[in-house]
Amino acid sequence: MAGGWGAKAQGGGMLLALLGWISSCVTTFVPLWKNLNLDLNEMEVWNMGLWQVCITQEEGVVECQAHGSFLALPPELRISRLLMCLSNGLGLLGCLLAALGLEGWRTCEDKPGRKRQLLLGGGATLGLAGITTLVPVSWVAYNTVLDFWDETVPDIVPRWEFGEATFLGWFAGAFLAAGGLLLACSARATSTDTPLAPACHPGPAAPGLPRGHHPHPKNADLVI
Repeated sequence: MAGGWGAKAQGGGMLLALLGWISSCVTTFVPLWKNLNLDLNEMEVWNMGLWQVCITQEEGVVECQAHGSFLALPPELRISRLLMCLSNGLGLLGCLLAALGLEGWRTCEDKPGRKRQLLLGGGATLGLAGITTLVPVSWVAYNTVLDFWDETVPDIVPRWEFGEATFLGWFAGAFLAAGGLLLACSARATSTDTPLAPACHPGPAAPGLPRGHHPHPKNADLVI
């Protein structure tokens, strides 16, 4: 029963990890971290991401322009770039390590301890990828909330709001962390299900023989 649970946990963990990694990659590159609607021109919607700013017009025309300089960006965007790229790399590495440790793969079948180590390493790496996804997304969202409720800014000035990539990033981080946790738990369950080697016990002693005597051959009294 526990072995079946471990296989299901591995399958569910890999599915969540892959969904989280793909969502994290999409979050990194789409320019939908912040949205801005201009009251003077409601036909234009501004979208900002880590790499570029896009303007969507009512006719469906989208014009994008990359950020001019990396050093000119706000600190949260600069660090978010680095953390999101790190998260994408860690997510890919964690998926590869965990895949090699799955029960269905023939890799290291004769070394169950090595497969458990791969599962644990993949789960830990995926958990770290989830953290490096949640931190930048939450940091940008926190600064967006501060700027939106800043009383020193006049009310006529438009305010940035949450974009779709913010929510996608939260889901991605949660999926990566949950997938890594399931894979690590499945490795622990697999280790507890490994049968132990049978202990060696001495064979039964021959009946009817006193201690210190050994049986002799049948014709031991014959002299050659």
